[in-house]
Amino acid sequence: MRISGGGRCNVTHAGGPAEVLAAFPKAQARFLRPALHAFPGTRLLELLAAEGIRTEARENGRVFPVDGPGSAHRVADALERLARAAGVRIRTGCRVQGLDGTPPRLRALVLEGGARLVADVFILATGGASYPQTGTRGEMAGLLAGLGVPVAPWAPALAPIPLREPRPAWEGVALRGGVLSLRPAAGQRPLARFTGDLLFTRTGVSGPAALELSRETEAARRAGGAWLDVALTASSAEAVEAELLGLQTANPHLGVRTWLGRHLPERLADPALAGLPADQRLKDLPRAGRRALAGLVTAFPLGAPGPVDLAKGEVAAGGVRLAAVDPATLAVRGWENLRVCGELLDIDGPVGGYNLQAAFSTGFLAGSLSPGSS
Repeated sequence: MRISGGGRCNVTHAGGPAEVLAAFPKAQARFLRPALHAFPGTRLLELLAAEGIRTEARENGRVFPVDGPGSAHRVADALERLARAAGVRIRTGCRVQGLDGTPPRLRALVLEGGARLVADVFILATGGASYPQTGTRGEMAGLLAGLGVPVAPWAPALAPIPLREPRPAWEGVALRGGVLSLRPAAGQRPLARFTGDLLFTRTGVSGPAALELSRETEAARRAGGAWLDVALTASSAEAVEAELLGLQTANPHLGVRTWLGRHLPERLADPALAGLPADQRLKDLPRAGRRALAGLVTAFPLGAPGPVDLAKGEVAAGGVRLAAVDPATLAVRGWENLRVCGELLDIDGPVGGYNLQAAFSTGFLAGSLSPGSS
């Protein structure tokens, strides 16, 4: 929570339950429906407001505290105060190394050193496998699998994408509002696309578009072929070629670098990227040159991706399979006193506050125990 949103904490999305659910894959949305209706984003914001945390929704629906940088700490502190006020005893430095039980009941959590935590009901909210430095390393999924609970393997989601041939000289350059495409190989039909900003890093690309396609990119890479490019114009390659042909008559002395600057940031507006001389003028541009320029702005090549790092993902795909959990109670099927919630579930929504809201909502429902329930 404290490192989310670059320290600002995108706590939720401003849409109602129906809008939030529409952002998730259909199977995940069906599972989340009871939780999102039981504890929608409005309830969360009311809870935070009562703790003195004011929030605001941006045009894209993302909701942040209005306090600016560092506000994530205030959100985490508020949630801790609420937990302590409810009588929660918080223990740290207690790593779980085993689960003791057989269906239908879990008897205890076994800690390092052999100590046991015994309870009537166990609600596991141990998170996924990304950002292991925060303490969440994904071990709980393996422990549950050892008890026979169906678990999907962890995979990176919402993570930066490294490139086999990174461009450190372009670090910090942003491509705004382009369409990032994932293909099996250059020139082939796309496997997936996402419209959004892209940011070059020292080792690859980040930004909303890269994060959204990271899971599909890693799956394609493991399957044997993946290639990334980004369209920087809504026009087709044929339309761009026709534009260039018209400019050769209307503005023949226009430099290729100047024309590229209309589509690309300055550091990327290099005619050499299209195999052309640095001083190339439109009047001397052959048909092959027009085609190369059109291809550059309609499918700017990023190249083949490297392995996407699970540890750097904002969320992790995988975890307890949804079919193994009752969506109305978050109880693990076949177990009387075991519930799971949050990122330990096999849920991975898009960026924008959706995943945090899913965690809050499933956590609320998992903890809504009626008197005498188990």
